[in-house]
Amino acid sequence: MYLSIIIPAYNEKNRIIKTLRDFDFYFKNKDYEYEIVVVNDGSKDETAEIVSKMRKEIKNLVLIDNKKNNGKGFVVRQGLLSAKGDWRLFADADNSTPIEEIEKFIPFFKNNHIIIGSRAIKGSLIKNPQPFSRRFVGKVFNLMVQFLIGLWGVWDTQCGFKVLSKQAAENILPLCKINRWAFDPEILIIGKKLGYGIKEIPVVWINDIESKVKKSAMFKMGLDLILIRWNLITNKYGRKQKTSFGA
Repeated sequence: MYLSIIIPAYNEKNRIIKTLRDFDFYFKNKDYEYEIVVVNDGSKDETAEIVSKMRKEIKNLVLIDNKKNNGKGFVVRQGLLSAKGDWRLFADADNSTPIEEIEKFIPFFKNNHIIIGSRAIKGSLIKNPQPFSRRFVGKVFNLMVQFLIGLWGVWDTQCGFKVLSKQAAENILPLCKINRWAFDPEILIIGKKLGYGIKEIPVVWINDIESKVKKSAMFKMGLDLILIRWNLITNKYGRKQKTSFGA
C-alpha cells in the first residue's frame, strides 16, 4: 500500500463527517492504493459510531476504537504503527491543513523519511490567523523546542500534518514515551537522533475558531519538553522498546 492517512479523533462528531468526505473526495480518484485510519481516543460523544457507519460510504476507511482516553500522542503512534502504507500521514480531524497539501509532499518522498508541514516558513499561508497571544505563545514554545531539546532550524513542530516513511515510523515510534502534549517534538528529536533528516514544507493552514486549547496545555507541554530533555540526557531513547500496538 502506498499511503496511509491517520486521523486522531477525540469528541469530533461535529467535524469528522465533513473531514472524511473531503478526504474521500480527494483520494478516491488517485491511481495509488491508500487507507484512511481514524483512531478514536475514548471519545465521550458519538465519534466512533459515526465513523463506523461511514465505512459503508467511504472506501478503505478503518476505525481503531479505543474505549479509554490515552492522549493524542498515544493514538497517533497507534495509528501510524497499525497502518499498512509505505508512507504514513497523520492529519488533524479538523482538516486545518487541507488534504490537498499532500501534493507538495509527494515529490520529496524519494529522498526523505520525515516530512512536516510548516506554518512558519516562506511560502506558507495562514487563513483566519489565531489571536496574537496564541501566536506569541507558539513562538516561545518553538524557541523552547530548539534550545531545550536541540531541534535547531525546525520552525514549526506543532502543525498537525506530518508524513513518516514506514521505516521511520517503525524505528522511531516504539522509542517514544510522551502520550499527550509534546509528542510531536519527541518524534522529531528521536528521528534526528537516529539520523533521519527533517524536511519542512510550507503549507496552507486554516485556523478553526472552534478549536480551543486551554492555557494549562502550554504549561503541560513545557513540562513534557523538560521530560524529553531528561530522557535525552539519560539515554532513554537509546534502544527500541516493545510496543503493544496491533500489527
